[in-house]
Amino acid sequence: MAIARAAGMLLGVDVGGTFTDAALLDGERLWTAKVPTTPEDQSLGVGSAVDDVLARAGADASEVTAFTHGMTVGTNALLERSGAPTALVSTRGFSDLLDIARQNRPSLYHPCEGRPPALVEPELRFEAAERVAPQGEIEALEDGEIERIADALDDSPAESVAICLLFSFLDPSHEQRLAAALRERRPERHVSASHEVLPQFREYERCSTTVIDAYLSPLLGRYLSRLTESCGERGLVEPQVMRSSGGTATASEAARSGAWSVLSGPAGGAVGAGVLARIAGDGSALGLDMGGTSCDVCVVDGGSVRRTDSLEIGGRPIQLPMVDVHTVGAGGGSIGWRDPGGALRVGPRSAGAEPGPACYGRGGTQPTVTDANLVLGYLAADSRLAGGVELDVAAAERALTELGSSVDLGLVETAEGIVRVANQEMVRALRVATVERGIDPRGYALLPFGGAGPMHAAGIAAELEISTILCPRASGVLSALGLIAAGRRRDTAHTVLLSGDELTAGRIAGEVQRLADAASDGLEGAEIEAVYEMRYRGQSFELPVPGPVRPDPAELGEAFAAEHESRYGYRDPEGELELVHIRVAAAVPGPEPRPRAAESGAMEESRRRAHFNGESLEARILRGEPAAGLEAEGPCVFELPEATLVLPPGWRASVDATGTIAARRDA
Repeated sequence: MAIARAAGMLLGVDVGGTFTDAALLDGERLWTAKVPTTPEDQSLGVGSAVDDVLARAGADASEVTAFTHGMTVGTNALLERSGAPTALVSTRGFSDLLDIARQNRPSLYHPCEGRPPALVEPELRFEAAERVAPQGEIEALEDGEIERIADALDDSPAESVAICLLFSFLDPSHEQRLAAALRERRPERHVSASHEVLPQFREYERCSTTVIDAYLSPLLGRYLSRLTESCGERGLVEPQVMRSSGGTATASEAARSGAWSVLSGPAGGAVGAGVLARIAGDGSALGLDMGGTSCDVCVVDGGSVRRTDSLEIGGRPIQLPMVDVHTVGAGGGSIGWRDPGGALRVGPRSAGAEPGPACYGRGGTQPTVTDANLVLGYLAADSRLAGGVELDVAAAERALTELGSSVDLGLVETAEGIVRVANQEMVRALRVATVERGIDPRGYALLPFGGAGPMHAAGIAAELEISTILCPRASGVLSALGLIAAGRRRDTAHTVLLSGDELTAGRIAGEVQRLADAASDGLEGAEIEAVYEMRYRGQSFELPVPGPVRPDPAELGEAFAAEHESRYGYRDPEGELELVHIRVAAAVPGPEPRPRAAESGAMEESRRRAHFNGESLEARILRGEPAAGLEAEGPCVFELPEATLVLPPGWRASVDATGTIAARRDA
């Protein structure tokens, strides 16, 4: 008998450092899959995940009406310095801008710690004889100078070019002429111009962001071309690509602007955390995405993840709108080791997908967090992971015993130590995202996801005095579910520097309308969001103030003063206000997935011994998809299809209609 289906099936595939996750939503029915990531070509793992999840659903690729993809291609290339050979064209005298940076130390207490090397080699930096100042052109850009630079680039190995000229955010004419000439001369060579990537002041950040865009775009273009071709061969729709802002773009649009997709993978998880916080809680949650290689944390308020306009990745600033995610090197594959002082440490090195933890039986010999969880009884010895991996308890014990002998600890003590150290790394990340920004984590639920997140949630929640855990039924693939929920989004911004008599309602509305027209081009039914970055005249940095597209300057000033007082403890009634940047986003909301819980009786129940706070206790084991209304109390282990939730004594859990496990700690 044919299966009755909704009007269209929605597919999301997220590539992680160790596993590639897929989620397929057909109305309220959700199918999931998890396969090993293929680092040599991520599109191969994506294809395997698609085939797996379609087979589980008994569906054909032609039934999928939307496919959204999150990836780590850009992030990996940036961290591993494996992007395209890139040239930089700057104003004469400013070719060393990337080396000079902000003339500050990367680490206050490590004077000898250096910055990461610039992405552009010295021999690929070219200076243009031209100059634009705030008041206008000082030195013209001659046609002969454009020809000279083009000839020099043709003789270089540069596959991509970044153009960053002084004050191009005010007058982009020189960059426009240079970019047009280079694109016409060599259409196959990628050109990133700063007035297109980031039309804002602060020369170093603008240059860094433009260089990263040029460095990643050719690599991203080739990858997305292979992926699109693979989709066509399978009869699948062309993929939409998750961007760092938490919205999607077409594959061709994403390929042209590599810097916008650096946080593509983590953004999917953040959007998924927002969706689950809305439908299973009060909209306030701390997202904890622990995979095999790293852990990403985010703050969700009102069902929406917080955003930022600047982050450093690998020591290099990117000043573009993106979800506010903080990452640490603590994942299931993070390796435990002894430091020179004899202390037990964990990460940031990871066993990755190959060879993986020692218990995977693929040649790994170093002890990892996964090995520790297996020895402690949180994972079952007969568990079968993605890709058919069968766990080898003896291999995990050998690896942990060797490490334990070096730090004078027994087998179980070593395993508990690894888990505690890994938990502290994640607690530190959550403190950075909350306490250090004036947010009390006790007012939020902890929403763990990723393959390893729910195993560590209770220990982290206790450390932060959080009383509620929300664990989605699809927690192991929540990033893929978040991709399904993401809507189209396009962000843009411009430096305006308005103050005094220039700060009028008409002038502001005109700037917003110009940006909104550019952002919403091609996005039918887009909603316009505006953020105004303001400061008191003479200050060095701005505060973002959301507002309407036609704001009243007085109301905008009051909103800024209130935010300034909230952030810094005072307001300055006599201070002159300055509107520095206007940020505009055109957003088309995505679907709101509401998967339903499994039918009753879908779980298998058993018992096994596990270690909790130094004690070996018999724990209740629930394997499968939890049915609505199910209740349990710790010590208990939920073995979900792609993740494991561990609840120590003192926790009580119940399952809601969507399959989300809500666990609460006894007072």
